[in-house]
This record gives sequence, structure tokens and C-alpha cells, in this order.
Amino acid sequence: MHILVTGGAGFIGSAVVRNILNTSDFNVVNVDKLTYAGNLESLGGFDSSERYSLETVDICDEVAVAGLFTKYRPSIVMHLAAESHVDRSIDSPGDFMRTNIMGTFNLLNQSRAYYEGLSDSEKAAFRFHHISTDEVYGDLEGTDDLFLETTPYAPSSPYSASKASSDHLVRAWGRTYKLPVIITNCSNNYGPYHFPEKLIPHVILNALHGMPLPIYGDGLQIRDWLYVEDHARALFKVAQEGKLGETYNIGGHNEKTNIEVVETICELLEELVPAKPEGVANYRDLITFVKDRPGHDTRYAIDASKIGEDLGWVPEETFETGLRKTVVWYINNEDWWKRVLSGAYRLERIGEDS
Repeated sequence: MHILVTGGAGFIGSAVVRNILNTSDFNVVNVDKLTYAGNLESLGGFDSSERYSLETVDICDEVAVAGLFTKYRPSIVMHLAAESHVDRSIDSPGDFMRTNIMGTFNLLNQSRAYYEGLSDSEKAAFRFHHISTDEVYGDLEGTDDLFLETTPYAPSSPYSASKASSDHLVRAWGRTYKLPVIITNCSNNYGPYHFPEKLIPHVILNALHGMPLPIYGDGLQIRDWLYVEDHARALFKVAQEGKLGETYNIGGHNEKTNIEVVETICELLEELVPAKPEGVANYRDLITFVKDRPGHDTRYAIDASKIGEDLGWVPEETFETGLRKTVVWYINNEDWWKRVLSGAYRLERIGEDS
């Protein structure tokens, strides 16, 4: 059986690919355009596996995507490919509209055409799993409310608006064309192989270099943090066992303010890397408050009880254990993040393709 994973070279996508290959006998087709966020070095060791295939394809390319269905005849599509950085969406929203909306539209269309040609038994096995974000819900007031699967959508950024649009498309294809779909909405992920522009790796690497640790506004924005490998386990479970037509919220049960996250990283580095960069007495001294992001959501928090009750999934990592693992990973994997920061991971790939 083949599982087609879009965006499989990205942060969450690569965790999903690693999880499937390590815990099952499924074949994985990694479909990734390999933009700046796609890093094949996050999948080291699998490129020689007979169960792993890489297809460097833009999900907006109708002919290429149709060819993938013909070539591999997947039983499951796990759609993770997306532009995902909020700041980039504010600066260049067009890229997000194209990939997140039109890319999803094309993938749904090609999935539908493929699905309609399957036998009854093949149709019974097929499913389209769309992976989305809790940011489609907007933000929460107060400290008690939680995002439910039924929470109305109220996206705040071009990124979250594009993901909300893609969610609506998936539901429409499920209802109108009877495509067997499932949607998951997750909270903020963190962990190994996270692209350095995101908060947690950015703070870790800046601290190790004695550079400022920028925090938007007052740093009191609250996020629910989910360890990426816990998320990958949940996604694979939903893809196999989730009820068609349903939505599952996936959260880590770890609400933290941004300033708490940064201060906890500083505490861990004081313990793990006491030899600080020149001129730095304490890692906390590097914390710098900067102008807030436009339209910055105040609080995200997910009620993940449905996936726990229906599918038996719960996160294995607390924020404390997951963050420690993450900090240790970045300390021990300097070669990986140095190649990302220098751009070497892309330059070599471009040279191979030219």
C-alpha cells in the first residue's frame, strides 16, 4: 500500500514520513516542491529505502499530480504541503493563496478523478487526509475557552485565511463529490528539524550565538505546544482509523506564553551550555521585546478530547520533556542547522538539478 505525503520534506511532513517508515510496512511517496522549507536532510537514511520514493512536484501542477496517482495508485493521501510562516504571509500573501488554496484545489480534483476510477474495494480503502492548523479559528478571549472541532472559523492572517479556505474546499469535495475526507487541525508544533525562522529554534540558535532573542509585543501571547513526533503519531493514526467526514483537533495540552517559552529555553541552556558566548552573562539578558506582529492572535488552545476518546491518542511528551529533547537535539546537530542557516542544503540541491 502506498501513502502519498505532500510536503514530506517539511518539518511536520518529514516527521510523518519517518514515523510511517519506522512503524509500519507502508510505502511512502514524498511529494515536495522543495522550496526553502523543504529539507531532504531531515530524511537522512531513508533515501535508499525501497519503501520510500521522492517526487519533486508542485501540487499546483495538474499533469504532474495526475501522473502521481497513475504511477503509485495510493490508498491514502496525507496533504501537508503548505506555506506556513505567518510573517511571510503578511509580506507575500500571493504565495500562500497559490499553494494553500489552489494547490489543495488541484490535489482534490486529481484525487477525485482517481477515486472515481477505483473498484468498490479500492474506494472503501481510500481516504484523503487534510492536515490544517488551529489558526483557522482565530484567537480566544480569556483563559478558559478552548477550540472545538465545531468552533466557527475566524482567521486573522493571510496564512490562516488560506488554510481556512483549503479546509472549506476539502469539506465541499467531501459533501458534493463524496470524496472520503478527514481533516485535522493542530496546535503549534516544535521539535527536531524545525526550520530556524520559527520561534523555538530561532531562540535556541540566537542564544547559542549571543544574539538578541526577539519577542513580539509583551510576549504574553499564549500558544498550545505540541511535540512534532506526537503529532506525527496522531496523524498516522487518523489517516488509518479516523472516521470519514470528521474533523479532529490535535493539541499538546501545553499552554504557554511566548515569554515563558523563551525563558524556559534560557534556563535549559544555562544548564546544558553553561559556557556562553563572549559578553553574555545570562541567556535571559538577550531577551529583546520588539514591535508586535500586525493582527497578532492573543491565545490559541485546543480541546483534543475527541481524538483521545475516539482514537485513543494522547501526547507522550509534556512541554518540559519535549522542549528539553528539542534543545538537546539542536545542540547535538550543529551540522544540520548550520547547513540550513548557510543555505548549503539548497545550494547543493540546485547544483544537482542544474
